[in-house]
Parts: sequence; structure tokens; C-alpha cells
Amino acid sequence: MNKSIVTCVGAVLVGSLSLMACGGGPKTPPLQGPISVTTYTASLQPAIYYDEYPGNINALNEVQILGQVSGYVTGIFFKEGDRVKKGQKLYEIDRSKYMAGYNQAEANVRVAKANESKTQKDADRYIYLNKQDAIAKQTLDHAMTDLENAKSQVASANADLVKAKQDLSYSLIDAPFDGTIGLSQVKLGALVSPGQTLLNTISSDDPVAVDFVVNEKEVARFTRYESGSAKQIDSLFTITLPDGSPYGQVGKIYVIDRAVDKQTGTIKVRLTFPNHDRMLRAGMSCIVRVHSEEGAEQLLVPYKAVTEQMGEYFVFIVNGKKVTEQKVSLGTTIGDKIIIKTGLKAGDVIVVDGVQKLHDGSEVNTSGAPAAQQQGQKPAAH
Repeated sequence: MNKSIVTCVGAVLVGSLSLMACGGGPKTPPLQGPISVTTYTASLQPAIYYDEYPGNINALNEVQILGQVSGYVTGIFFKEGDRVKKGQKLYEIDRSKYMAGYNQAEANVRVAKANESKTQKDADRYIYLNKQDAIAKQTLDHAMTDLENAKSQVASANADLVKAKQDLSYSLIDAPFDGTIGLSQVKLGALVSPGQTLLNTISSDDPVAVDFVVNEKEVARFTRYESGSAKQIDSLFTITLPDGSPYGQVGKIYVIDRAVDKQTGTIKVRLTFPNHDRMLRAGMSCIVRVHSEEGAEQLLVPYKAVTEQMGEYFVFIVNGKKVTEQKVSLGTTIGDKIIIKTGLKAGDVIVVDGVQKLHDGSEVNTSGAPAAQQQGQKPAAH
């Protein structure tokens, strides 16, 4: 054998032995002991919670005020944004020509009635003479025709008077109901076109409507609320304002829409709320909170005990010194706890702290302190 090759092999063997002596060789991993965890015993507890829905505040009655006659705006008799009463005068459109038209129509009625009276007297006289066979039959026929024409002229003049009176009334625009009036869309001197010019919008403001949609699966529940057959609950319907503050009044169902939307599978529900201080304005958004009608106690566990895997939820149940991973279905979150619908029963001991270190069959040490309560934590990804 070549001496140089033997020398190299020897050097390699010496180096390997040196590395093993220094700890550079493969090691056997130490055995892992039980994982320290804290636990919680699942129990039935009162579950008071609210279902929440995005909602919008609307007026129960809202009308766009349009001019019904043409002319220039000659008067505005309100302050924008004020509450107005039914019948309160709001706008005036130049009344001079409509007053003149009304006076002319009145005069035409008087003339027509006078002519009717004259022809009536002529007809009565000719009828009498005809009975005496003192006039030609044709003369009586002409008199009766003149009487019918006179009566038609009176009817036409009265119709013109009604129209003239209506036009005159349209030149003054009154509030159709109690409510809040908005910003005026016209100023003094603006020309109004009948049926086209928007003057303003007025909406009722006490009570107000709150509209929201619910899934078709909840129709039966809300129908019970509407009919009053459901369990009576204080503060069944409340709302949260856009700034997050609760509104101090409670609502009631006003109407459930006639049909479910076929595309979305939802139906609109309308509530009404008192609005004495006008805090609620049409167009505002809010959160509708519907008090749970559940009367029975629910199985509650800390939210942080739940882990998530591929859209499914699990907890670790302690069985002696090991844990079993258990699939559960979740209900509503209440504070730092969550309702467990299926998968657990009262009395089951579950891991609360240390779930991230566990897998099915892990050994655990439960001698630590009981689980602390933490709020608002989401299920840990596992």
C-alpha cells in the first residue's frame, strides 16, 4: 500500500475520534417531561348576550316638497333644520297672477249664473205660453236649449273657479306633517317650475325607523317578536350609535317586510325608536342589538382555551396525565368566555394556558394555579 494513502487514512481516523471526544458526534435527544398547563372545568352558566346587526336610521315619513305652480319665490317662512308643524307656512310663490285669476273666475261664475237666471225665466214663461197654445213650438224649443247652455256655462265657470282657487292655494306651500325641514334648495327670487323644482325635504323625526336585515332562518324568531308570542324580555331591541355609545331608548318591531330577497336570502325588519331629543337623524348608521331569548344556562369556557385548525375548532380535554384533542362547535362570545354548543359536557376539564405546546396525547402537569381570566382573546392557531 502506498505510504501517503495510509498516512491520510490515519489522519482522518484520528480527526473523527477527536470530534467524538469533543462532543461533535450525534446526540440522543433528552426525553421531554410533562408540559405544565392550567385547567378549567366546563360548567353551565347564565348566558346573557346580544345578537348584533348593522342598521340604518330612516324617517317613517319623508316628503320632497316640489312647486305645483310656476312663479318666483317671494317668501320663505322657516329656519332651515327647524322642527315644523303640520300646516305651517313654508314658501310663497308670487301670488299676484293667481289672485287675479281667482277673481276673474269668480266674476265669470257670477255672469254665468245671471245668464242662467235670465234663461230660466224665459223658459218658464214660454212653458206657460205653450200650455195656452200662445206660442210656436219652435220658440219653446229654442228657449229650452238656451237654458241648457246657460247651465253648462255655469258648470264650466265653477270648474274654472275651482282650478283658480287650487292654483292660488298652491302658491302658498305648507308643511304636510310635523317633522324636521332640511336645507332650502331655492332662495328668494328663484324661479319655480311646476312639478320639477325641488324646494326642500321634510321628514318625521319622532319616532324614527331603524332598518336592518336578518337571515331567512331567523324569520320565525322575529315573527314571534312581532306577534308578542315570544318570551317578554326587557330591552329586547337596543341600538349602539356610530360613536360606540348606547342609545338610551328601547325599540319595538314596526313591520317585517313582505318577502325574502331571493338573491341574498335575507329579509328587512323595521324597528321604531322614540327620538324626543332628536339625537337620531335619518341616514345615520347604527348597530342593532337583539337580546338573546335563551332562557336555559349555557356551557361556557374561556375563549383562550379554543384552538383553530383549518377552520375547525378544538379544545384539549385532560384525561389523567394526558390530553385528548376534542372538536367543538362554538356559539356566541360573552366577555372572555364563549358558548360551546357541542363537543363538551359540564364537568369536563380542559386546558386553558399552554395549549400552543400540546398535541393529541401530550403528557401534562396540572399542578399549577387555576386558569386566569383574560378578555377578548381569539382562538389560538394550532
